[in-house]
Amino acid sequence: MNPVIDAELSARRQVADLSLRAQAPFRCRFCAAPLSRLVADLGMQPLSNAFPTAEQALAAEVFHPLRALVCDACGLVQTQQVESADHIFTSGYPYFSSTSAPWLEHARHYADMAIGRFGLDGSSRVVEIASNDGYLLRWFRDRGIPSLGIEPTLSTALAAEALGIEVVREFFGTALAWRLREQGIVADLMPANNVVAHVPDLLDFVEGFTVLLAPQGVATFEFHHLLNLLQQRQFDTIYHEHFYYHSLTTFSRILASRGLQVFDVEALPTHGGSLRVYAQPAATGTQPRSPRVIGLLEREYAAGLLEPRTWRSFDDACCRMKRDMLAFLIQARNEGRSIAACGAAAKGNTLLNYGGVRTDFIDYVVDDTPSKQGRMLPGTHIPVVAAERLAETRPDYLVILPWNWRDEFVRRFAHIREWGGRFVVLTPEVEVF
Repeated sequence: MNPVIDAELSARRQVADLSLRAQAPFRCRFCAAPLSRLVADLGMQPLSNAFPTAEQALAAEVFHPLRALVCDACGLVQTQQVESADHIFTSGYPYFSSTSAPWLEHARHYADMAIGRFGLDGSSRVVEIASNDGYLLRWFRDRGIPSLGIEPTLSTALAAEALGIEVVREFFGTALAWRLREQGIVADLMPANNVVAHVPDLLDFVEGFTVLLAPQGVATFEFHHLLNLLQQRQFDTIYHEHFYYHSLTTFSRILASRGLQVFDVEALPTHGGSLRVYAQPAATGTQPRSPRVIGLLEREYAAGLLEPRTWRSFDDACCRMKRDMLAFLIQARNEGRSIAACGAAAKGNTLLNYGGVRTDFIDYVVDDTPSKQGRMLPGTHIPVVAAERLAETRPDYLVILPWNWRDEFVRRFAHIREWGGRFVVLTPEVEVF
């Protein structure tokens, strides 16, 4: 390590901590304790899923501070809220789950597992929260199991309805749960995939499950595991749309505060390492508790997730990773190399904006999502194009921005090797292959 750089990083962190403490305190959204300990400061950034058109890119773009903080009292990592969930998600949100074949297969396996494990049939009901474009409920529909999606984003809700899936186009919470209950709707299974990071009022959201679940009903929650964010330095999973970064420890406490009991947990490879948490009404649930729950809680405790000192070096590691990324890109460009990227994902936008990487480094990004093509990445204004552009321009390097889909992209774009093209992953270490 360079002692001068290390001293500079230490001073930077002290200034950031003092700045946080000098402000009117942010409060933990779970336990209401003051938030004053920094996990990462990723600078000023736009919303990671606000893809501007060429015309919109000529106007002023709104940037917000992107900082993650950790609660000393309960250990919940969270970002400062800068925009309402309504503004972020109800119109034009561009993420369609069904565009990823591996994710569709993941959903199919889940449906098969849940139907078998919990004995679901035509007399059961599945209510999915954040049902997106019907990527999951289609598999229950095909098995004759009544299903209902809750999805506030118009574009994805319409896509699900086109598949014949009934959708309530609202945000989920206690009020909606009671309204559905009054209509006679009770859920035997309530999946909620990759949504518990996105809900500002998490306690009201979780209480809705308590209201809508049948006495022996089961809820499952999938989310990126905080332990992987820490140990693999996955700072690019931090963005404004993610209000929370959960561990099993903190999420179990949140569920328990609203009468739900965790009875099982699985580690999944999705999204760079996720958890699937199984919960039931604490007073009436009958599912036995798996020893995997205690095992993972002990692992999180041993890793120091609840100790503030664990996070002291994380922001410094982010700075080092940014310098390494820029060093590679500068050298490649100075050598006359052409660089493209694939996957216009939110994590890539965090990474590129943090590093100040624009079209002076990366010419374009290819992505299969029709609603993103013809637009630009937020902040950096790198154009998003169809995959055919690769064969037309033959870049020397193809940067995989959503590294969690690395294997899929390598298979999909293996033809770049025909002209000597090479793949690049920029985090947690720069890797060229």
